Amino acid sequence: MKTDEQLKKDVEAELEWDPAVDAAHVSVAVKDGMVTLAGHLDTFMEKHVAERAVLRVGGVKAIAQEVDVRLASGHTRADADIAQAIETAFGWHSLVPAHQIQVHVNEGWVTLTGNVTWDYQRRMAEQMVRPITGVVGVSNRISLQFLATPDNITARLQKALARQAEREARHIEVSVDGSTVTLRGQVHSWAEHNAAQGAAWSAPGVTKVNNELRVVH
Repeated sequence: MKTDEQLKKDVEAELEWDPAVDAAHVSVAVKDGMVTLAGHLDTFMEKHVAERAVLRVGGVKAIAQEVDVRLASGHTRADADIAQAIETAFGWHSLVPAHQIQVHVNEGWVTLTGNVTWDYQRRMAEQMVRPITGVVGVSNRISLQFLATPDNITARLQKALARQAEREARHIEVSVDGSTVTLRGQVHSWAEHNAAQGAAWSAPGVTKVNNELRVVH
């Protein structure tokens, strides 16, 4: 098991390795496996990439993001222009039901509301907002439309977990309450943690996933 000092060095090395992150503007602190990032970066997308870089490092139990987005000269733009750019991006993407999503922008912070059928549509909408010039943050408040939950949702979800997170499926407990799925147990990496969550969201009728899985290295 890595010490906090070794984990700090590994996280710093991973940030420096990623060409999309200006690691010189990010400080790293680690306590009991929890990584805290502080500092400032030029774009919201860069902040997101930094977080993904941290989660690639073995031994990370959790991450706290305290990085500020300070738009570089030439990256600032009016809220109305940001909203228009987002609407245009949605309109060009067939996986995003643009007519079901509302976009609100306040000083560069984007809030998405509305209702969609599938979680991948909700995630895709947020993903498309991140690289838009002028965006400093995103609040994804898009809701999922309730679909009738199949009687065999638990069995179908267990099969999906076996396919997508085969090694850990037997250690994952699944409980279903209406359209809410709760995952409990242990996995050995953030990749397995996210794979299990993805499998849960893929089940028909699911509108909420409580992921209580613990990452144990």
